Amino acid sequence: MKRGLATLVLVLVLFLTAEASPSSAPQRADNPNPPDHTVKLIFIHHSSGENWLADDNGGLGIALGQNNYFVSDTNYGWGPAYGDGSTIGDHTDIPDWLSWFRSDRTAEYMQAVFNESGQNSSYTRSLNDPGGENQIIMFKSCFPNSNLEGNPGDPAAPGDGLTVGNAKYVYNEILEYFASRPDKLFIVITAPPLIMSNTSPEAAANARAFNNWLYNDWLAENNYTLPNVAVFDFYNVLTGPENHHRFVDGQIEHVFDERNTSNYHASSDDDHPSAKGNRKATEEFLPLLNVYYHRWADGQPTRPPFAATETQVPPAASGTPDLIADFDGNDLSGSRWETYMGETAGNSLTCVPASDAAHTGTSALKVDFNVAAGSWGTCVLSFETVQDWSDGTGLSFSLHSSRSGLPYSVIVYTGSPDAQETYLDYADTPQDSTGGWASVEIPWSEFTRADWETGAGTPFDKPGQVLEIAFGFDGSADASNSGTVWIDDIRLAGSAAVSTAESPTPQPNGHGSGLPCMGSLLVLLAMAGSTWIFRRK
Repeated sequence: MKRGLATLVLVLVLFLTAEASPSSAPQRADNPNPPDHTVKLIFIHHSSGENWLADDNGGLGIALGQNNYFVSDTNYGWGPAYGDGSTIGDHTDIPDWLSWFRSDRTAEYMQAVFNESGQNSSYTRSLNDPGGENQIIMFKSCFPNSNLEGNPGDPAAPGDGLTVGNAKYVYNEILEYFASRPDKLFIVITAPPLIMSNTSPEAAANARAFNNWLYNDWLAENNYTLPNVAVFDFYNVLTGPENHHRFVDGQIEHVFDERNTSNYHASSDDDHPSAKGNRKATEEFLPLLNVYYHRWADGQPTRPPFAATETQVPPAASGTPDLIADFDGNDLSGSRWETYMGETAGNSLTCVPASDAAHTGTSALKVDFNVAAGSWGTCVLSFETVQDWSDGTGLSFSLHSSRSGLPYSVIVYTGSPDAQETYLDYADTPQDSTGGWASVEIPWSEFTRADWETGAGTPFDKPGQVLEIAFGFDGSADASNSGTVWIDDIRLAGSAAVSTAESPTPQPNGHGSGLPCMGSLLVLLAMAGSTWIFRRK
């Protein structure tokens, strides 16, 4: 049980593909019924969210409990310090979501969110706390965020304040964090509308356009296919009696008329939604929440599988048709290596081209790692299109290391995004890699199917359908794994285009122990979660 956790990072990810728009017809029948067990949920909000939760207003808190959700919430004054004398709970405007989900303090803030079990508003909780972390994170900005400047069709662009372009930019950015936590379900609640007297027709039209984009286009434009993000259009529900976002007759309905303000469902004296409007939202939201929960819990695809016509032969780099990465600018897909690691104290991993050592050229991929016992880290190269490597007999690369005996794995993800397969080869850094460069060549037949997948242990047989490759570094059950390795000249093996004179005699691959037993692997998976390789268009 020394290795195997690193591969869990990507296993549950790219094959979860289907329509990215939450309004699209699902591939399986949606389930609007409550979960069959208590699920922990937290709601990040301010005053209009507080009213929505209240028993004598929107009744959301009671309704969530009746649907088997144990509810906690944040409000003004909640949470870790923000840095200006306030707390993070004071900040829920659209630009503030970058602080929550896309900052150097995100881990601290999210730890507090995941572990909050208290109430910061008044509502009835009829369920007992089942323990553990919050699984569903709902978050909402308040009605001033419907006073958007700019134009309805403005593209995403970083800026200041509340504009259509900056709002789109913020939501695009925070998707990266959501992609890293497929073990959590994130529910975006759109900001409620303003009343007509408190906004201009232009700002109201901007609010309508932005919320339509958020519901219909946000995920699709970012090619986001995980089922752990969904949108409830609170704004739309409150803008008129015939404006709805609900689940009816086995389908999700999102309809609206020309109204862009809350004349119908506003309080009489301000922009807070009325109790009538909040109760309407509660009635429409709960079945939708159940649908989104079951889609996420069941791992349901959210967009159709890739068509066969999307599989392409990769473009060959000029003069080096079998080169995958040499880290000198001749790399397939530009060598966009990304690092992922378990959230264990002491873990560190960097994976970048460096010039302090190179087998050929001026640079190699330098990986510095310190992976705690029972944890994992991976360096992953993702491709924009499915790769056809059937002309090669395997992978080859040059390896230099800080010491021999460092365990690592080479991982190939293949198949199609809706039916992904994982193949691994385990090794230890050889003695000859410490004083120079060892040449490693791994035939396709030495990559074997992951233990947790159907056909475990079978040899790799789909080199024409490669999705990505990775190098993994795992801690053992009772010891950390730390060191530095340099990787250079990753190529397809078995081709005349690869010069054998460049490299020393290939070294034995130094296979390590096998994957953990299935039971232990599932336990570790539950502890570690999984990470999706996120690509934005």
